[in-house]
Amino acid sequence: MKLQLQKVLLATVAGVSLLSGCAPLVVGGAVVGGLVAVDRRTSGTQLEDEAIELKVANAVNKELGERVHLNVTSYNRRVLLTGEVRNDADRSRATLLAQSQENVKDVVNDLAIGAPSSLSQRTKDTVTTGQVKAAFVDAKDLQASAVKVVTERGIVYLMGRVTAREAQRATDIARGISGVAKVVRVFEDISEEELKRLSQPPLSR
Repeated sequence: MKLQLQKVLLATVAGVSLLSGCAPLVVGGAVVGGLVAVDRRTSGTQLEDEAIELKVANAVNKELGERVHLNVTSYNRRVLLTGEVRNDADRSRATLLAQSQENVKDVVNDLAIGAPSSLSQRTKDTVTTGQVKAAFVDAKDLQASAVKVVTERGIVYLMGRVTAREAQRATDIARGISGVAKVVRVFEDISEEELKRLSQPPLSR
C-alpha cells in the first residue's frame, strides 16, 4: 500500500495535470515518499514554462474564444498545442499567437479540426495520462520525472529532455497502455554524457 502511494505521488510530480495545465515546480531534487524526482530544466526555465502556458492560453482564447478547445503545454520553452479548432485558419492563427509570446522557442501545433472533445473523452484522457505516468514510475530504467505526459483524444504526447535510449523506452511503455491510440514524441534530444552531467547532485556549499 505504501509503495503504491509512493508511485502515485511521484507520478503526480513527474508530469503536468491535463486539466489544470500548470507545471509543478521542482527545483533540483524533491524527495517524495522517499523517492527523488529531478527536473532537467533549470528553476528559471520551469517558471518561464509556466508563464508561457498562461500567456499563450490567454492570447489564443482571447482572440478565438469558443472556436477553440485548447490545451497548452510548455517544456523548455517548446510549446505544444493540443485540442480542437473549427477550421484551418483558426489553427494557423493559434500557431502565430503562440509564436508571438515572449520566450517561446518553438511551437508544435497538433490542434485537430473538428468539434471539441466530449467530457467523457477528456476524462479517459486524464486516466490514460495517469496510467502512463504510473508505468514510468514502475520502470526501473527510466527517470519518470524527466518525461511530461499529455493525452488528447487517446493520443499520448511525450515531452522532455531525454536521450535516444530514454525516448525509445518511454515510447514503448506508453504504447503498451490500454486505450492509447498513438504516441507522439516532442522530445529534445540530449547525449548520454549530458545525462550523466544533469544527474550529478549539485555541489554543496
